[in-house]
Formats: sequence, structure tokens, C-alpha cells
Amino acid sequence: MKASPSKSPSLSMLRELIGRQAALVLLPAIFAASFALAQAGADKRRSGYQDMGAALQKMQDDDTANPGMLFVQLGQQLWSKPAGAANKACDDCHSVADMKGVSVRYPVMAKDGDKPIDLEGRIRLCRTANQQAEPFAPESRDLLSLMAFVANQSRGLPITPSDDPQLTPFREQGATIWGRRQGQLNLSCAMCHDDNAGKKLAGVTIPEAHPTAYPIYRLEWQALGSLKRRLRNCLVGVRAEAYPYEASEYVALEVFLMDRAKGMIFESPGVRP
Repeated sequence: MKASPSKSPSLSMLRELIGRQAALVLLPAIFAASFALAQAGADKRRSGYQDMGAALQKMQDDDTANPGMLFVQLGQQLWSKPAGAANKACDDCHSVADMKGVSVRYPVMAKDGDKPIDLEGRIRLCRTANQQAEPFAPESRDLLSLMAFVANQSRGLPITPSDDPQLTPFREQGATIWGRRQGQLNLSCAMCHDDNAGKKLAGVTIPEAHPTAYPIYRLEWQALGSLKRRLRNCLVGVRAEAYPYEASEYVALEVFLMDRAKGMIFESPGVRP
């Protein structure tokens, strides 16, 4: 009995087979893209940049128009300038490349210390301990310029706060301060920046208060300023007594706020109204 010849696959069968194989190859990429879109859609947090008008956004985006970049340039000069009895410059110990990613992970636990230290504290400590120079005054031009120069190296990176378990009690302390009513107005940070963010107050949009752009240049100040200065402004705004400048409460708040902004894009030096 003669065997019947095997049938060749039809064009439609080949198309179906190729389609299935292509789907198997592309499926992981499709799932990954869908997941990324879902994550992006789920994250409703807004930087203060998104609440500004187009003119201010353009000012921040253009390095030739952003007044904060003047401080970055001064910070770059200070970075290479020897100082103190040790006659050392920052770049004698650190390369600029080493600074990439630094600002997005501070505050961190201080070495041989039991408390966290913010970027400002780190710069001031290097100034006194390593350069053996007089400490920078709080909110001084030189201190803010070095902060701006270091922070600018992390522009465009996601905020990635340290997961050191030693920071947990300080993060919790910051969260407590954030949610606690204070001052003669009996308001908490959360009441404005969580509960009423996006609404108008005296014609100005209430921001979510994420620390994505510090140090920032505020038109109200006509100068660059630190997150600590902004926190002090808020305390005065609710008619509360501001903590002393060196108070640990500011660092605890920053630990909490950086964790709250985890994954958001860092944009220093920012511009704000």
C-alpha cells in the first residue's frame, strides 16, 4: 500500500505559527511595558515644578536663565580652592564623578555617630575636620554654593534614600513632626501638603512639598536657599517657634521627606516662586 505524501503547511498555518512564536518572544517585553505604565499611572505625586507656570519652568530648564546655576558655578570654584590649615581642596579627596548620586541618598548615618547627617552637615564637617578651616555660617553663600554644586551632579537621578535600619527612628520622628499640629494657627505640615495639595491659597497652588530641587532659588527670597530654610519658613508661617538652626528635628524631617519622595526625579537647582 502506497503511503500518502505528507501535506505541506498552508500559508495561513505558517502565519499562525510565526505569530505564536513572535508573541512568546515579545510577551515579556509587553508585560514589562504594561507594568511600567501601570506604575507610572499609579504614582500621582507632583513636584513643585509641575505646579509652576510655563515661564518659571523655562527658567529652571535653561541653565543660562536659571539663577541657581550662578551658585553652582561658584561652588565649582570653591571645590578646587585649597582652604584652612590643611591647605586642602575638596578635589584633593573627592572627584566630581564621586558626587553623582550623593544628594539623592542623603541624609545618612554619620560615621562613628548615632545620628543622621544631611548634605549640609557633611560639607561643614569636611570643612572643619579635613580642611581645618573655619566652619561655614548657616545659609552662607559659600555653603549654599558647594551644596548646589554637589547637588547638581545628581540632577536627573531618582531619589534613592538610604535603607539603613538605623535611620528608622529618625524617619518616624520626622513623620510625627509632619503630622503634628503646631503654632497659633494649629496646623500641621500634612494638613497643607497632603490634605490640601493642589488647591489654591492666596492665589498660589499649595505644593506637595517634595524635596526634589534643593537647594532652590526662590523668587521670594531673591537668593538660593536650603530645605532647612524652607522648613523654618513654614514653622513661622503657622505662627510656631522655629527650631534652633542646628536642631536635629530638621534632619529627621528631611529623612522622612526623602523617603516620601523616593523614586521622584531630582532637579536641583530648582526655581520656585
